[in-house]
This record gives sequence, C-alpha cells and structure tokens, in this order.
Amino acid sequence: MTEAEETYYTRERWQNWLTRVEEETLDPENEDSARLLLNLQDDAAIAVAKIVSAYEEGELDEDTALEELERVRDIVLQEPDFEIEDDEERQDKLMLIDGVQTSLVCVFYAAEEYIAAGPAEEAPLSEYVEAAAAAEEEEDLDAALGYLVQAGTRIIEGDELDMAIVDELEYGLVSEWVNGLDSLQSALSDPEVVEEDEE
Repeated sequence: MTEAEETYYTRERWQNWLTRVEEETLDPENEDSARLLLNLQDDAAIAVAKIVSAYEEGELDEDTALEELERVRDIVLQEPDFEIEDDEERQDKLMLIDGVQTSLVCVFYAAEEYIAAGPAEEAPLSEYVEAAAAAEEEEDLDAALGYLVQAGTRIIEGDELDMAIVDELEYGLVSEWVNGLDSLQSALSDPEVVEEDEE
C-alpha cells in the first residue's frame, strides 16, 4: 500500500500547499492568489483522476480504489492547522481553504460513485447542473449534490461540461461544486498540470 500511497497523494504534499497559503499574503481578487488556490484544488483533483484511471486500467480493484479515494479525501478535507497570529488573517485563509474543500467534495463523491456504480444515465451535463441549481433554490442540498455527482460520473466517462454555464449560476454551493467538477475535467484531460516533480 505504501507504494500506492506515494503514487497518488501524500499528507506532505497537501501540507506543502497549506504552508504556501499560510506564508503568502492572499487576496482572492489578486490573480496570483487565485491561481495558488486553483492549483491547490487542481492538484487534489489530479490525484482523484489518477486513482480513477488506475481503476479503469485494472491497476486497482474496486475496494482498493475506494480506499485510496477515502485516504486522499481524509487528507484534503481535514481542517488546516494554521499558526497565524492575526486572527482575522487566519479566519480569512481558513475560509479560502474551506471554499477549495467544498469544491472538492463533489469530486470525491463523483469518483466514488463512478467506481462503485459506473456512470450515470447519459443526459446533457447542463441538465444535471440546472437540476442541481433548482434543487439548491428549494434548499434541497442533498439532491443538488446528487445531481452534480451524477454529472461528475459523466465527466469521468468523457462528457464535457461547458463552463459557460457557471456564469448563469447564483453564487452558492452548486457553483462551488461545479467549480470542483471543472478541476476534475481538467485533471482528466491533463493529469500533469500541477506536478511539483516528475515521478
């Protein structure tokens, strides 16, 4: 298992990203800050994409793939322990990381669903997103997440999500989750985007 763990994602790797967030002055309106947060998100999505690909290629069986996803999810969704003296700065950075983690929740669920049950029924991805947005308006967040998890399984299957649809979404959980699906889509098409080092 150690070799697999090294292959997909490590606690140290996530911590390296958190350390950069901790040390840098972040402003979400600033392009460099936004890119750092996006790279951190994309990097975790790449790990998910690699696990799914290894499962599809028969390198991992279903149980092992699901265990790997759970292990990576536990690393990524843990609350950061920032040692920042300024409480306001600390809270701001925790909030930014929380946004990244929220986006990634849908990525993990979609990958788990794909491995455990296969892709959802074929339908335009925009319909899944619209259904999720409608569910969010009704405050049925479980249903909203469910629709986007299904959309995520279709993205893994090879369908393409047109990100122009995000412009039409109200800011909220659905827009955060769709943002995560965009990272998953990028990771599946180019799983080496944010590699810190070649294996």
